[in-house]
Amino acid sequence: MEHWIPVCTIDDIAVLGSRRISRAKGLDIAVFRNDRDEVFALLDRCPHKGGPLSQGIVFGTSVACPLHNWTIDLEGGCAKAPDEGCTPKFSVKVTGSVVHLDTSELATLALDLTRPRAGPVASTGAVGDQTFEVQAPHTA
Repeated sequence: MEHWIPVCTIDDIAVLGSRRISRAKGLDIAVFRNDRDEVFALLDRCPHKGGPLSQGIVFGTSVACPLHNWTIDLEGGCAKAPDEGCTPKFSVKVTGSVVHLDTSELATLALDLTRPRAGPVASTGAVGDQTFEVQAPHTA
């Protein structure tokens, strides 16, 4: 049974833009609006390198990832050829001007996915019980 929660109004989302919705657990949801006032919701994580899709450029029913320009279909969450991979899609309902997301999906979908680590903290980490360190290449 679907239970819907209001998350914003359609006017809270810029035309050809997005809005991030935080969850109690898991990564944020990106809610997008195109130039035909259609609304879509995806996990705010590109399937390629984990870039924030909410910062991408919306065109038609697609969003371009801001990191490597992968084109992600807003209706299904999958990358367009020749790229491959999908990000989870969330159900959206618009009643009047209010945008709703499914509470069950918010509480259960993609809770195990994380954003990739980048920057100085990405150079060290734990794999199993062993700690590894990435060294810069040697220069002559």
